[in-house]
Amino acid sequence: MTKSELIDAVASKTNVTKSRAELVVNCVFDSMTDALKDGDGIEIRGFGSFTVRQYKPYSGRNPRTGVPVHVASKRLPFFKVGKELKEMVNIVDDSDSNE
Repeated sequence: MTKSELIDAVASKTNVTKSRAELVVNCVFDSMTDALKDGDGIEIRGFGSFTVRQYKPYSGRNPRTGVPVHVASKRLPFFKVGKELKEMVNIVDDSDSNE
């Protein structure tokens, strides 16, 4: 699902205009981004949690040339799926097994 498909789904399920749904989706993503930038975690019960993980610098290697390369420390977002979402994704639909 793309962002525009998400906006369409929000608009149709809530009976609001696409422009209003786009504002809502952008507001949610912006709020999540700001929280992660600040180092805060995000927990959405039944869906999962987002955290920021700190990675230390290390020496890597260019795969083409084999030359050692310094990789700086970095912070990256990490998503851990929630139990309910994991269970919903793994439910086997009987109609899918016949294909």
